[in-house]
Amino acid sequence: MNAEINLKDYIRTIPDFPKPGIMFRDITPLLSHPTAFGESIKRIADHYRDLQIDKIMAAEARGFIFATPLSLELDAGFIPVRKPGKLPFDTQAFHYELEYGNDTLEIHVDALEQGERVLMVDDLLATGGTMKACIKLAEDSGANVVGCAFLLELDDLNGRDSLPGQDVFSLIHF
Repeated sequence: MNAEINLKDYIRTIPDFPKPGIMFRDITPLLSHPTAFGESIKRIADHYRDLQIDKIMAAEARGFIFATPLSLELDAGFIPVRKPGKLPFDTQAFHYELEYGNDTLEIHVDALEQGERVLMVDDLLATGGTMKACIKLAEDSGANVVGCAFLLELDDLNGRDSLPGQDVFSLIHF
């Protein structure tokens, strides 16, 4: 591990985006720096390397950015979680409520097998609603969720509280 790289240095804060009062944490500087991006993947992988993960599951779109290189690093399959109408084969869906409405996420019906060990991945843990829905999809398929990995966590939003019983691992905390 390259301990001298402070990954937080590669996260840009943009005030009042997308609306007043929001402090947006922009990951694009980290993504554009191959050493920092590679180090973030390695550090997450190191946390889960000995858990014999079968599949890595992530919701579109920014979760894909971290999940796909992690799947290669951990020699695991990648399962995309998409909005309705985006997957070409038969799907199973999970409908859930948001603060101001409803949402739905889907995976292919044959994406996971009974007992497979699945790591959930996203770029950001805020309130935890999307991750909670992804976990439900995996569990409804008979898979075992072994952890929830994030690049960033917004600590004051207490998202990990909505993921009880899960191993929640975040590289960077704000």
